[in-house]
Amino acid sequence: MAARKKIIAANWKMNHTHREAKSYADLLWTEVGVVNEIEVVLIPPFTAIPALAEALQKNPIARLGAQNMHWEKCGAFTGEISTTMLRALNVNYVVLGHSERRRLFGETDEIINRKITAALSAGLRPIVCVGETLAERDSKRVEEVLKRQIQEGLNGVNSNQFQDLVIAYEPLWAIGTGRTATPEQAQEAHVFIRSVIASISEHPIAAEIRIQYGGSVKPENAEELLRQPDIDGALVGGASLDPRSFAQIIRSAVAVSA
Repeated sequence: MAARKKIIAANWKMNHTHREAKSYADLLWTEVGVVNEIEVVLIPPFTAIPALAEALQKNPIARLGAQNMHWEKCGAFTGEISTTMLRALNVNYVVLGHSERRRLFGETDEIINRKITAALSAGLRPIVCVGETLAERDSKRVEEVLKRQIQEGLNGVNSNQFQDLVIAYEPLWAIGTGRTATPEQAQEAHVFIRSVIASISEHPIAAEIRIQYGGSVKPENAEELLRQPDIDGALVGGASLDPRSFAQIIRSAVAVSA
């Protein structure tokens, strides 16, 4: 089996205007240029997607992602974005099930499952986020929570579609807090996630699917995390807002992949 290609994604959340997105792309291009050893994804707010898509056509430093989507192709869903709209803007990836969507906007495993199914049907590649709260970790329910989120989130997904998925393990207690799971904690969770995927799909697919770590990833800890055998990349939040900082994380991933 070929080695899994690491995937480093920048989730800007509700930050950066379309003008800032273009400047970001130009500076990131200056910092890293074309990177072939790993896959880089930039995930801006919806308003910055067209400008970033244009910038990436000129300087192809990364693929383009979106932070959310609706499961319907069109209709009376004020404020929502469809897969059709994202595909028209050359979006490749979409983040689904992020802890902020679950916690702040009430998204359930059922809703996330609808979105995953719709994304795959439209040719988008979901980055599916799973992870536990601090209370769930302290009460030793990590495996129970991860298993439920994966099984219910991927319910009905065909095994041959698993190759288009990326899983992002993001312990909620390590998002935006400055706290990070130790490399050993993250590796343990990634191994378990892979075992759950193997139980609901064909084993070779479980061995091939990429699992990112997300949770206060920064230049100082990226390489140590990425050297773990089952950590196949990073979903980077705050540290991705500065293109120089994100470039350092990209360089760490390249070094690990060499």
